[in-house]
Amino acid sequence: MTTTGPGRPRKQQPSRPGATARDEILDAAAELFTTQGYAPTSTRSIAEAVGIRQSSLYHHFSTKDDILEVLLAGTVAGGLAFARRVCAEVAGGPDGGGGEGSSGDSPTAAARLHAVALYDGTQLCNARWNLGVLYNLPEARSARFQSFMADRNELRGLYRRLGAELPANGWAGTSQNGDLAFRLVESLVNLRADGLSTPDSPLQAADAGIVLCGLAGSLAAVRAGSAALVASIG
Repeated sequence: MTTTGPGRPRKQQPSRPGATARDEILDAAAELFTTQGYAPTSTRSIAEAVGIRQSSLYHHFSTKDDILEVLLAGTVAGGLAFARRVCAEVAGGPDGGGGEGSSGDSPTAAARLHAVALYDGTQLCNARWNLGVLYNLPEARSARFQSFMADRNELRGLYRRLGAELPANGWAGTSQNGDLAFRLVESLVNLRADGLSTPDSPLQAADAGIVLCGLAGSLAAVRAGSAALVASIG
């Protein structure tokens, strides 16, 4: 028998990914929340899935809501950090505003939006568990998780900011370009839940956002610029 710390015996050898018992608890909870549902999952069942006592779980998390809060935050953390860096580079451009290509240079401006969508979508699709399905939980909309909602709204706002750089010649128009891309990326959650996502799904969602913005003819250039951004910032 191994231990997770003083006075916290483990019933079995670790069988889940994670450097610590806390990581293993999060992994087990992510699996149970996404396969069995949030309400039916108890802290006892999470502890049993890890191979620790329920009292040991409470050493790391006081409530099931605490676990959900960490999992929800993780679904937007990577995409938000990347989008912030993209927007910071735009703000620091030589013109002091949108940066190089911010007005009229559609492939360059579109590459920024495409890169954010591609990176964000890849994060959602490549996570071990499809945690985006938890967005639809009534609990996720409560004040208890306002920090997560604030981060998600900030990410959506950055999509909108990047979309506003594009010319108003697409299906959505300038005011909706970014929001359209954001929604397309989040649709990957449902695609994955239906078992229909593929390794190409994030790229397809990012491409679709650019096409619907009226820039299908520039897609090759947009993709190239996007790939360069992801490589340099991601």
